[in-house]
Amino acid sequence: MKKILYVFSLAAMLLCSSCEKNFDPRIYGVLTSQNFPVSENDFESLMMSCYVPFVNTWTYSLYSSSGNLHPWYIPAGGVLKFFDATSDLEAPWINGVWNNDQRQISEANYSMCVYYTRGTLSDDRPNSYPKTREVTRFTDVIGAIEKAPATEISEERKMEILAEARLLRGLHMYNLFHIYGPVPVIVRPEDVENAEALRNAVRPSLDEMSEWIYDDFEFASRYAPENQPEKGRFTRDFAKVCLMRHCLNEGCHKEGWYAKAIEMYNELDTGRYRLFVQGENPYREMFREANDFNCEIIAAISCDPSSTGNSKEGSMNPFAMLATPNNCAKKDDLGNPTPFATVGPGWGMTFNFSPEFYKEFTSEDLRKECVITRYYTTSGEWWGPEQIGSKTEWDGYVPYKYPAETSTAPCFGNDFPLARWADVLLMFAEADVRKSGAAPSREAVEAVNAVRARAGLGDLPSSCTVSAEAFLDELLVERGRELWFEGMRKIDLVRFNRYACNCRKYKGKIPTHQYVPIPNYAVDEAAEYGKELQQTFSREGWESDLASAQDIK
Repeated sequence: MKKILYVFSLAAMLLCSSCEKNFDPRIYGVLTSQNFPVSENDFESLMMSCYVPFVNTWTYSLYSSSGNLHPWYIPAGGVLKFFDATSDLEAPWINGVWNNDQRQISEANYSMCVYYTRGTLSDDRPNSYPKTREVTRFTDVIGAIEKAPATEISEERKMEILAEARLLRGLHMYNLFHIYGPVPVIVRPEDVENAEALRNAVRPSLDEMSEWIYDDFEFASRYAPENQPEKGRFTRDFAKVCLMRHCLNEGCHKEGWYAKAIEMYNELDTGRYRLFVQGENPYREMFREANDFNCEIIAAISCDPSSTGNSKEGSMNPFAMLATPNNCAKKDDLGNPTPFATVGPGWGMTFNFSPEFYKEFTSEDLRKECVITRYYTTSGEWWGPEQIGSKTEWDGYVPYKYPAETSTAPCFGNDFPLARWADVLLMFAEADVRKSGAAPSREAVEAVNAVRARAGLGDLPSSCTVSAEAFLDELLVERGRELWFEGMRKIDLVRFNRYACNCRKYKGKIPTHQYVPIPNYAVDEAAEYGKELQQTFSREGWESDLASAQDIK
């Protein structure tokens, strides 16, 4: 059997490269298609190689020819940069301490992305397009698991392992889809070595890409393990959240998908998860290391403060270093410890919180306490709103959602949430209204009010619940206040067809594109195969969003 042995060597070196630090690696000597995979443990190890893009290290390499890439949840080049920094939540850099490409990303200016090269990995040019090739590797793994002999693995365990692999592939495609739009990928195992299929480098249709992702998430929602032996591995409930998100995003063009999102909510609403309400400010406390994997968390990247970010170590969370000014003091002018007392200055605020969006928080909203609007500098000055834009390190407020609690800079142990019950409640409320097209039901309003109550707010005013339009308008703002810098904001804005308008309103910039253009090198390679790979993609409604943004003063 002719097979590329990339997964065999990978399994020998990494296998279960930890979502924290202790997914047990297994070392296999000389590997061939005759001796690996053959046992149940082998097939699980093969599947575990698919977790590599989802561990939080500085870089990863899924197979030797791919070079190093950014994992999906590393702030330097993952979903936070693509879906939060480019959204209405982040103010554009005024001067900054980084380079021009970084500044353009903060402006939602994607014009430079066409010049990204396959072999370039840098924080200022986070090219994710090579990850399209990795879908082929996921598909090859899935094909091998599907062929696992009944003599070596039970049907039930085979389905669990297969579902976990498909959940990982579905999530990989989902992230690529929301960066670039539909992209060419191989999803049938029989096409992995089909030269014609591999050269078919054209965008699939919106429906086709949506259905491939749906199929993976739906399969995983039925067969993935309900519980996992290690923290950080994905479960059936996480698959249901992923399917719920995807159906909500694509329900406008896929019949019955809003109903499917509500079905997933009903399956999740068993009492297993609930809003975290401990402490004086539960929202702030929820993201502390001491409360990792609390009652609200359905899935998270499990981070280890002892990690250095090396690709062979456990996951870590460097967000605090990338969101903290490089001139903040450990003590203020009275000698009192500041929020930065543990570590001190960061790296110059790759991420900031838009002052204009900050105004959406009312005075009693507890969630605003995770945003620092004034701090004492190492030069002995207090910097506040009046300094924004006039000082190179102060482009916006400090998003301090994942605080540095240990002196292990730049790697900290705060878990990065992938799915929270608050998000599920807000998605349910939205799906309810989108499905009916009418004013929200009592259950939908109660779901939103529960999230607001945890933030110290009263119930939604009646003006926000009298119609579907009013409710959805308020819900989009509420999602921003609740889920900021959790890797979802731009996806939300596109779903509401408010990406251009909101960036203009809160950022002062209009995005150059709705989705990141595909790099020139990929377009040129497709042309060599006689294929036309469309460089840009936008959804129906984008032109009207742009036109409305132009009218905002």
